[in-house]
Amino acid sequence: MSVTTMTLGKAINAGLRRALEADPKVLLAGEDIGKLGGVFRITEGLQKDFGEDRVVDSPLAESGIVGTAIGMALRGYRPVCEIQFDGFVFPAFNQITTQLSRMYGRTHGRTPMPVVIRIPTGGGIGSVEHHSESPETYFCHTPGLKVVSCSNPNDAYWMIQQAIASSDPVIFLEPKRRYHDKGEVDTSMAPPPLHQAKIVRSGTDVTLLSWGPMVKTCLEAAEIAAEEGRNVEVVDLRTLSPIDTPTLLASARRTGRVVVVHEAYKTLGLGAELAARISQECYFELEAPVLRVTAPDIAYPPSRVEEDYLPTLDRVLDAVDESLSY
Repeated sequence: MSVTTMTLGKAINAGLRRALEADPKVLLAGEDIGKLGGVFRITEGLQKDFGEDRVVDSPLAESGIVGTAIGMALRGYRPVCEIQFDGFVFPAFNQITTQLSRMYGRTHGRTPMPVVIRIPTGGGIGSVEHHSESPETYFCHTPGLKVVSCSNPNDAYWMIQQAIASSDPVIFLEPKRRYHDKGEVDTSMAPPPLHQAKIVRSGTDVTLLSWGPMVKTCLEAAEIAAEEGRNVEVVDLRTLSPIDTPTLLASARRTGRVVVVHEAYKTLGLGAELAARISQECYFELEAPVLRVTAPDIAYPPSRVEEDYLPTLDRVLDAVDESLSY
């Protein structure tokens, strides 16, 4: 069957499997991804089927994982690195931002760097310090990197394959709190382009703009708003860099009101860039200022109070009400 139901985590596993089958130059590397299948079991069974040379249990050294992947990409391979948790990516920050991004960017693509760096991101799983972060802005701010974020199983299945097939270095953000969410995956469809946003719910009154873990929250908010007679549109950004600006502007012009929702800090978060672009390009069509629902500008708190830190359904609905009040 071409359509099946699976979790987001299993969809990524299936996408990795298909990429490994399609190209012998694809290989995976990361801490405990082989025999264990990764902390979240995303790579479970792949080492058994493809061998230890293609699914590599690496040392505990993120800078070494990414640095080795850069060298392998220069030799014609397509490495896929797993960073165990989002807060562990920073030891590899130098390799990503000053080597990986620039080797591709400085040569205007003449030196392909087909490296994918998978990062479980966001909160909501009750983890300890450094295990729940939202580091996307660091990478979106880095020229030469593509940054994508899946929000559902079907996108996860196709986007990981598209990222691996790309000649660009890709930061692939996986919403860890959504790993067990189920959805339909169509393995025979023609997927949309990797760097294209998607309207996942049409509406006329307000646009909720988000990505990754917050898309589900926005869809739930739209359902509740509909019961109150408010027609809310939800747009899944999907790619954070480059931004699919035309899709976002079309939605903003259609509804006249926009609320951006994300887990990262508010100050200089990606929502600020989105708000600036929409405000500049849609100044005469907007009926209200672009609002943002985000985490506060403090370090991620202990897990007992993380639900007070993350954007909640009530906070999103309050922002919808505020936008409609203008």
